[in-house]
Amino acid sequence: MRELGVQDTLGILRQPWVHPSRTSVGLGWKGLYLSTQGEQPYRKSFDGAPSHLLILHLDGPVTVRRGRRGLTESRRIPPGGLFLHPAETELDVELGDQLRTVHVYLSDETLQQVAGEEGRTVRLIEEFGITDPLLEHLILALDTVVREAEPASRTYADQLGLTIAVQLAQRHSDRWRAPAAPPSRPAGLTDCQFTATRELMDARLREPLPLEELATATGLSVSQFARAFKSRTGQPPHRYLMRLRVEQAARLLRTGTLPIAEVAAFCGFSHQEHLTRVLRAQLGATPGELRRRG
Repeated sequence: MRELGVQDTLGILRQPWVHPSRTSVGLGWKGLYLSTQGEQPYRKSFDGAPSHLLILHLDGPVTVRRGRRGLTESRRIPPGGLFLHPAETELDVELGDQLRTVHVYLSDETLQQVAGEEGRTVRLIEEFGITDPLLEHLILALDTVVREAEPASRTYADQLGLTIAVQLAQRHSDRWRAPAAPPSRPAGLTDCQFTATRELMDARLREPLPLEELATATGLSVSQFARAFKSRTGQPPHRYLMRLRVEQAARLLRTGTLPIAEVAAFCGFSHQEHLTRVLRAQLGATPGELRRRG
C-alpha cells in the first residue's frame, strides 16, 4: 500500500479558495492522508476519488448544501459536525461561509481489509452533518500528530488510521448491524509472535516503525495484529513502543554520560524538547532531573 497524496483526494484541496495550514505529505502514511485548512465560500462539482473522505468542521455553524448532479440537501452544521463521502462517488457542494476543517482521506483498500476479516465488503454511507464523538476524537488526534510531526508517532498514526477504518466499517457502512452481544475477547499474540514483535521494536527503537512492519513480523494483517497485541499486553502497540523508548531513555540518563540530545535521538525522539515533554508527562521528571538522581 502506498502513501496517499493530493492526487488521491476528491479535488477540493486543489481549489484556490482552500488554504491548507498543514498536511501529512512526507510522513510516510500508507492509505491515509490528512489536511487541515481554511475554506472560503464556494460552489463546485467534483468527480469521484479513489479514497473515502471525512471532513470535520472545526468551527461554525455554517450552511452546506450538497448532492449529486444538483444540490438536493441543505444543513446548518455546527462545530464537530462530520461530512462522510464514499470513494468513487460524485459530489456537488456549496459552502455558505468561511470554515476551518480537517479532511481525512482513507483508501478503500484499508477499509476493505478491515471489513474483509469478517468475510464481507462494505460501502460507506453518504452522511452529512452527523456527529460521532469517536471519529471526531480520532481525527483531532491525527491532526495533532501532523502538527507535532514527531517521527516516533508513526506507529500511533497507523493505529489511529486503523481505528478510523474500523469505526467507519462498523458504524457508517451499508452492512452495519448493531451487535446483539459484546464481542468475544480476541486471541492474543503467541509467545513466538510476541518475541518477534519485541525484537523488532528493540532493534528499531530509534526509527519510525509502521504497524504494517510489526504485523508482517507476526504473519498477521495490521488490524489482526493490533487487536492481538492489545489482548496480549493490555496496550495498543504505539503506547507499548513509547513505554520502551521512555524506559531506555531513563536508563541511559541515570547510568550514562551521553548528552541529553543524543539520548533523545538514540531512543527515537525527534529532539530534546520532545524527550523532555514525554518524560515529564510519563515520569513526572525532566531528563536533567533523572540524570541528577542517578
